[in-house]
Parts: sequence; structure tokens; C-alpha cells
Amino acid sequence: MAILDKLLYALFWLCSLLPFWLMYAISDCAYFVVRYVVRYRRQVVRSNLRSAFPQHSEQQLDQVEAGFYHFFCDQFVEMVKQFSMSRETMMKRMRFEGLDQLRDSFSDDVSILFVMLGHYGNWEWIASLQYWLDDVHCTQIYHRLYNRSFDRLLLNLRQHYGGECITMKDTARRLIRLKAEGRKTVVGFIADQQPKWRAIHHFTPFLHHDTAVFTGAETLARKLNAVLYYGHVTRPRRGYYVCQMQPIGTPAPDAASFDLTDTYMQLLEHDIVAVPHLWLWSHKRWSRTKERWLERQAGK
Repeated sequence: MAILDKLLYALFWLCSLLPFWLMYAISDCAYFVVRYVVRYRRQVVRSNLRSAFPQHSEQQLDQVEAGFYHFFCDQFVEMVKQFSMSRETMMKRMRFEGLDQLRDSFSDDVSILFVMLGHYGNWEWIASLQYWLDDVHCTQIYHRLYNRSFDRLLLNLRQHYGGECITMKDTARRLIRLKAEGRKTVVGFIADQQPKWRAIHHFTPFLHHDTAVFTGAETLARKLNAVLYYGHVTRPRRGYYVCQMQPIGTPAPDAASFDLTDTYMQLLEHDIVAVPHLWLWSHKRWSRTKERWLERQAGK
């Protein structure tokens, strides 16, 4: 298995040596194959778009769908490009704003900050935040892939900026330890996935749906006295991104609601409505409905 991992890494590294202009030319060609030949999850994409934008015409939905597949291919070649990108190139292409305010949030009582993100823009490049915060320990929560070789490949890629990846099952234990050490830590949460039935505790309005959301970040932030931020991502032009850190707040100690989670989802929705093709539309988002969840709760 180690040999396979090395061969896989070598393959991606060699491909990453291609210049950006050629990588994007490959992406343009791949777009037609992915959308029209392979038809990668095209029914899921169109179904998601129709339900999220019921006011759009079919022509408008087609434009968003085309933009999504173009960006989907771009993001893949950008991920490949990471294998050989220099620190200077990455910091030029992936910039962060609002970091002074982020640093000012640390205090004697606050040593951990959460940055809430979505599958929006190039979330893989967000791991380079460690380049911008040399005095802070940057971490991100991740879910293991079923394919172990690709899991190790992506894990290595995400951590080569100097940050730390924490598996979902180890999140609470690891962050409690970091807080006990008093180590200044920023934790990245990509929290727009659909939770499993047993993990659903809250629904919020999102893109014309009552949407099941993860509440673990806010619950954990309450226990750790962590401050929550939202990573507002924009794409000024092809191959360049900006992530602006926007404060959401600190959970009230005894609050039973999930107001900050709702705020995060509202901010993400605003970004998606503004530039919809930068969100990952190819995953099923609303197969677990509130009605079905209530039925399951009543049947317990």
C-alpha cells in the first residue's frame, strides 16, 4: 500500500508541474466530458438547482449548471496544482482578510476560534491559512474518505502547509486538550453537509428548504468558550480567491438554541444566491426532510 501511495503522489506531483494556463485548458476540455459525456450527477445537480431557485427559468438554471461544471473542473485542477505550488504562489492566489480582528479575539479566556465554511469556492486552498498565521495553530476538521489511498493523499496535501487535520470523531478530545494547553488555535469547520438521521437536532430555513444542519460546532464552541467566525469566500478571477473573516459571535453559556448556526447558514445562503455556481451542487442536500424526521421521532 505504501508503494501505491508513493506512485499516486508522484503522479499528481508530476501533473502539478504543468503551468496554470495549460491546467485550465485541460479543465475546459474536461468540462464537456464531465457534463455531457459522463453526465456526472447531472440529475442531482439540476434537481438541487430547481428546488433552491424555484423562481429561475430553465435557461437561468442551465447557466448556473454550466457555471458549476466549469468551476467543478477548475477546482480539481487547482487541487492537483497544490502538490507543487510554492508558498509565495499560494499566498498570492489565496488571500485572507480580517486577520487582525481574528487575532484580537484571542484573550486570557478565549484561546480557540472557529471558522465556519461551506463547500463554496476552493475550500481546499483554505488550509493555507497557516501561512498567514505563523503565531497561531491552524486546524481543520475532516471526514475520512472510504478509499484509504486517496484519504492519505488528501490528508498529506492538507497538512503540508503546517496545519493539523483532526478527524470528526477526535474533534472534542483534541480541542479540549488544546484549550487546556492554552494554545491559540483556529479551527476550520465545513459544516454544510447533510447530517445522518441520528445526528439531526435542528432545522433551519436554507434555500427554500427546512434544512437539517450540524449543530456540533456551536455546541462545542459553547463548551470551549470559542468565538465563531464565518469565512466569506469570493473569487475575483479564475485561480484567485479571497477569504474574509467575518465575526458571528460567542454562544451564550446556557443557550439551548442554535442562533449562531442559523446565522452561519444565512451568511452561506447569501453567498450562494450571489454567485451560485461556486457551491457544490452535486451532493444530495435535502433527502432528509423535517417531516420525515418528525415521523421518526414520533415512532421512537
